[in-house]
Amino acid sequence: MTNPQMVMYEEEFNQIQAIVDRLVREANAQVVFIIDKNGQLIASAGETDQLDTTSLASLTAGNIAATGGIAKLLRENEFAAQFHEGEKSNVHIQLVGNRVILVVIFGHNTTLGLVRLRVKKASEQLNAIFEALLAKVQDPAHETPFAEITDDDIDNLFND
Repeated sequence: MTNPQMVMYEEEFNQIQAIVDRLVREANAQVVFIIDKNGQLIASAGETDQLDTTSLASLTAGNIAATGGIAKLLRENEFAAQFHEGEKSNVHIQLVGNRVILVVIFGHNTTLGLVRLRVKKASEQLNAIFEALLAKVQDPAHETPFAEITDDDIDNLFND
C-alpha cells in the first residue's frame, strides 16, 4: 500500500517543531531533523547553519530505502533504527510510524543511551501527531486548505 501524500497544517507543524526543539535540548544533540521518506525536510532544530540540509535529507531517505532493501533480503519488515559512529559526530536515524525519518546528530558530549531514550519518547509523540494528521486528512467532513480554489481560479492565475 502506498502512503498518501502528506498535507501539513500549521497546528501540527508547530507541534512537530516543538518536539524537535525539545529533543535537541534533552538529548544534548547538535542537530535534529524530521524528513519524509521522499527526502523532503519537514522540521529541523539545532546547529543547521553549517549543514547542507537538502543533501542530508535526500541522502538519509536514500539510506533508509537502501536499508529497507537489505531488510527485505533478510526477510525483515524494516530496520527501524540505525546508528553511525564517526570521529567527531554520530548519527542516530529512527523510522517513525513507517512515515517519517527522525535524524539526530550528536557529538561525544552525550551518549547513545540518552539519545535512544529521548528518541523513543519523541517518536511516540511524533507518531501520535502523524496518526491524528492522517485521520484529519482522510476525514471527508474536513475541508482542505484548497477547497475554495476552483479550476477557474487556477486558469486565471496562469492567463495573466
